[in-house]
Amino acid sequence: MTVVLTGTSLALSDVVRVARGGERVELDAVALERMQASRAVVDAALARGEPVYGFSTGVGMRKLFSIEEDQARFNWLLIRGHLVAQGPAAPDDVVRATLLKLANMLAGGASGARPQLAERLVSALNDGVAPRVRMLGSVGQADLGPNADLAYGVLEGLEAAGALDLEAFAANPSVLDPAIAAARPYPSLASTISRLRALLERSGLWSGQPRNLQDPLTFRTLPQVLAATRDALDYTKGVVAIELNAHQGNPVVSSEAERVLPAGNFDPAPLAAALDFLRIALAPALTSAGERALKLLQASLTGLPEGLGARLHLAEPALSELGAAVQGIVAEARLLAQPVSFELASTTQHEGIEDRTTMAPLAARRLAEMVDLGARVAAVELVIAAQAIDLRGRPDLGAGTGRAYSLVRECVPFTDAGDAVPPDLEPVVDLVRSGALAYDS
Repeated sequence: MTVVLTGTSLALSDVVRVARGGERVELDAVALERMQASRAVVDAALARGEPVYGFSTGVGMRKLFSIEEDQARFNWLLIRGHLVAQGPAAPDDVVRATLLKLANMLAGGASGARPQLAERLVSALNDGVAPRVRMLGSVGQADLGPNADLAYGVLEGLEAAGALDLEAFAANPSVLDPAIAAARPYPSLASTISRLRALLERSGLWSGQPRNLQDPLTFRTLPQVLAATRDALDYTKGVVAIELNAHQGNPVVSSEAERVLPAGNFDPAPLAAALDFLRIALAPALTSAGERALKLLQASLTGLPEGLGARLHLAEPALSELGAAVQGIVAEARLLAQPVSFELASTTQHEGIEDRTTMAPLAARRLAEMVDLGARVAAVELVIAAQAIDLRGRPDLGAGTGRAYSLVRECVPFTDAGDAVPPDLEPVVDLVRSGALAYDS
């Protein structure tokens, strides 16, 4: 199957298929005509001797200077003059996603670029090219920062782990009554409660007597916290969907009006703010997950051996030290939630013309780092919950939680007396990242 670039219909799933799956790309015939018409508007303006930003003039603080070289040489010198990025290279899938987005933007016809440029980008994608793109040095203004993974896989992992925590804690399932969502009518709360109930379908929690009338808050507010994270994720995905088919440059070339318009479409404020919002909403989900894991290690709260040892009164640590590990990971993840889109409000760069920045690339990098740490939080949470479930004699689990338990046990065994803590949780981390924990009843 081929992804066809029209300039208006690129979807996030298309980006994933091209960036990670190597799907072939082609330009829509109408898009090629649109680009040609757009370029004709620019050429006509140049023929009339009109100053056209970036075509007949310099850029930034040199906008008042006319281009003395031929435009091809000027463009080459302009690119060379902007090779100021620093640091490690972006992953290949991020680079390929950026190439695809750029090609699709050109296909929209508002940039005034020749069709050959978009064709060159498409050829690079189809040839498997991923040029080295350094990650540091961008302020998020008039450039493209690295794309970040959205948190879908981690959110599904946290959802499955949260439901497994309820089983492991022998928690009161009344927090998942549909009447709770009806009383606070956020659609996301209703859908989250529905998904958690599906994970716990046929669980013994529904028929047994709850151990506690009121469980700790991180168990009681599980659906509310996850629903808030899901809302933020949905909002961010909506912003990304718009940006994938949006013009993000200066100037804007209007073929219909036959005009070249100075514009600020390069400002990624909507995306920068959305990335900040998503990290802020993800933080409570991770801190709650970490707290539930710690609660499961405390004998006074669970009625199980301290540290989830294989039997009572063992001097060995069992899984206790995983509690320290998850605290450290959660703390690091939480610090990444600090918003950055308001960090630099002014700059003297280019004689004060470029006087605001968004730090969008930093927002994206921090989200990617936070998602990676979140997968590790969920992995620790799942391993601790599976141990607690075994110590409860493997009660009847729900359809989804039973499946999650089995998948975890395929990665790590029960920690018996005399066993060390599982030395490698990477298989569980990979399980979370894979999205395999997602459950549809």
